[in-house]
Amino acid sequence: MQAVEIRKDIYWVGAIDWSMRSFHGYQTGRGSTYNAYLILDDKITLIDTVKDVFAEELLERVSSVIDPARIDYIISSHVEPDHSGSIPFMAQHCPNAKIITSLPNGLKGLKAHYGELPYEGVKAGDTLDIGHRKLKFVTTPMLHWPDSMVTYCPDEKILFSNDAFGEHYATSARFDDENDLPTIFWEAKKYYANILMLYGRQAQAALKALDGLEIDMIATGHGIIWRSHVKEILEHYQEWSEGKLEDRAVVVFDSMWHSTETMARTITEAFQSRGIQASFYDIKENHLSDIMTDVLSSRYLAVGSPTINNQMMPTIAAFLCYLKGLAPKDHKAFAFGSYGWGGQSIALVEDELKAAGCEIILDKVRIANVPSSEQLQDLTEQIKNL
Repeated sequence: MQAVEIRKDIYWVGAIDWSMRSFHGYQTGRGSTYNAYLILDDKITLIDTVKDVFAEELLERVSSVIDPARIDYIISSHVEPDHSGSIPFMAQHCPNAKIITSLPNGLKGLKAHYGELPYEGVKAGDTLDIGHRKLKFVTTPMLHWPDSMVTYCPDEKILFSNDAFGEHYATSARFDDENDLPTIFWEAKKYYANILMLYGRQAQAALKALDGLEIDMIATGHGIIWRSHVKEILEHYQEWSEGKLEDRAVVVFDSMWHSTETMARTITEAFQSRGIQASFYDIKENHLSDIMTDVLSSRYLAVGSPTINNQMMPTIAAFLCYLKGLAPKDHKAFAFGSYGWGGQSIALVEDELKAAGCEIILDKVRIANVPSSEQLQDLTEQIKNL
């Protein structure tokens, strides 16, 4: 396990999790990385650690550059264990290191997780002089925990951003320009949609706090390091956090005997006939975290379910619970579905869409049993007349 030099005397020493496929219910089909960075200066500094199961990998990469016992500071940007999990292990191998964390929440969180260690708290705007370089701390609360902060090195124009601007993406190539650009932008969007969408206001505050900093490189906590497309990822975060929506539609459904599916196909085609690009998601075949990536920037959302035991399908209930938790802004939505006799599911779906903050633009569409061609034509006209 070798360190990777990303700038003179600054090294990536993290770990690659090739096998991870789920992160709190968010499907991570391309794995992830836990990024940590080592700065060689008068005071040797380690920025972040890795998930505890990769502690030996972190230690080996650090050891490929220096004796870990020489480390003076370990900066903990975020208490979540995928970044802080190896702090106790590294503290054993870095007996003289102070552990730098945010006040008050970082200090409180690390103590709760790992007990008493040689912590030192910092506030927004505090600076750590490590010799030829200085490190400035910018707190980013609720992006996405109360303790979160980023570290800026003005001498190198590097932002060590932890969870911000990252993506769950396992790769042996460390930089954006060494990877497939559409793929990493999609994964960055998926990361924002499934982890940070709820915190758009906090993301705006963080971007404002970073405004005016000269940033040549963003060294993230997950995924790749941005060096050639810094401007673009900052622009994307601005758009996503502002909740800018495109004239696109997302159609999500479950179906038992294809009647609700037939309605979903009709709705998708009707949107497309209006020149509105529409995505068609059978919840049985598509993971909700992929669907949410599309929902993030799509103006319209149609959700369909047949009725089972007087309820909506459990798969759709799970999707709507996930949607409500991420609190999308300014989406226009409606509910649809087929039913045999009761038909309660469609009203329940509509209620959950309202609870998620969506504007209902079409009264719940209910069709008994198998849709007729006339009913489907009427549904098409309703979409065209929205």
